[in-house]
Amino acid sequence: MAEKSSTSIQVPFMADNNPSLSSDNDLNDTVLDKHLAKLESFLRVFGFCQDSILSTILSWLAFGVIAILLPLWTIYYAYCSNCEHYQIRTFELEIFTSQVVVSAISLLCISHNLRKYGVRKLLFVDRLHGHMSQFRHQYVQKIQVFYRLVATWVVVCFLLKTAREVTRAVYLRDELWWWAVIILVASLISWTYSTILFLLGAALFNLAGNLQVIHFENYGKLLERDLDISVYIEEHMRLTQYLSKISHRFRIFLLLEFLVVSASQFVALLQTTGNKGIINFINGGDFAVLSIVELVGIVLCLNAAAKISHRAQALGAVASRWHVLVTCNSNDASASGISNNGGNLEFPNPVGHLSVNYSESDLESNDFVALPGNVLTSQMPSYHKRQAFVTYVKSNTRGFTIFGWMVDRMLINTIFFIELSLVFFVLGKTITITTR
Repeated sequence: MAEKSSTSIQVPFMADNNPSLSSDNDLNDTVLDKHLAKLESFLRVFGFCQDSILSTILSWLAFGVIAILLPLWTIYYAYCSNCEHYQIRTFELEIFTSQVVVSAISLLCISHNLRKYGVRKLLFVDRLHGHMSQFRHQYVQKIQVFYRLVATWVVVCFLLKTAREVTRAVYLRDELWWWAVIILVASLISWTYSTILFLLGAALFNLAGNLQVIHFENYGKLLERDLDISVYIEEHMRLTQYLSKISHRFRIFLLLEFLVVSASQFVALLQTTGNKGIINFINGGDFAVLSIVELVGIVLCLNAAAKISHRAQALGAVASRWHVLVTCNSNDASASGISNNGGNLEFPNPVGHLSVNYSESDLESNDFVALPGNVLTSQMPSYHKRQAFVTYVKSNTRGFTIFGWMVDRMLINTIFFIELSLVFFVLGKTITITTR
């Protein structure tokens, strides 16, 4: 490990020795530290930061009381006194089970990752990774988008849930109006808590993916600089390593959430289409609210995963275009990487901008191994160096994976058609058309 620091090539992203730049970087770093501290405090409020035995006990105790006992109490006392509303209570018990499971998975998986890595390492903005000075402003913007994303969907779904609960309270016409208000408030509190837990897990994964997208989109700008090929290869290895770690840390979370959400939607469709009674906003409204919340969470996860995959896959095209621009802007002798007197030529920056317009999607990677100092030495012609680099990038076009399954457009299309087949299967078993 001691030799690694002496031979490893550091990507020149950090500011130089200019005092004014150093002070600006320190200020930006302080701003980023404050936003990360606020993010950690925000997650701690909802019990995600379980860094001690006491905090773990309090977190799961709050989950048990607010997310489990409170909704069970509201369901029992809202419907048990009136037997004709037994069907509504059955629906709400199924909805409650699905909501508790997805929020518990989110709390369990995210708290485990935060306890093991911390906020900085989980989001890959740790100072030890070095090259973050030019990305600090974009980091802060993505964190602010994280808050807006969670707040927007929680508010939208909360309004729908409130409308349903108010309608239900009016429909039941309890003689004690204050008792109906207590049931309404308790139901909204438990639902809001469980929904926030689920959406926070999905939004945090979305944030981790979007922060890595920043680095993938910046890779084309890195190629515009007159650097050694070893620097480009090492940076690519670093990106793929981070992507591999993200895949490893979130794969259980994404897999369990997707399976539970699919099962929940399957049951909701089966109950609503197979029911012989009338389905209205009173008894079936919660199915709609639950479906919206769960689909929003899954879409956030799939969007972030697919975005990283396609950014990473696009690096092959970026490297190929860079190679072409460098080669075409050199003379015939330098095109082969050899000068007229037998020496090697190093080419200046290509003319042209290498920024790329990416489509929405994402990818995975391998463990990072620092390059030895004698790799791609100056004795190899520059053209051959670039050709080897392009070949390497094209042969390492992987993406975000869940146990080997790459999450990209192809997988999303496959998931869509599988879900559509399940929908048609349920409809075929529950809906019948009779003719005389």
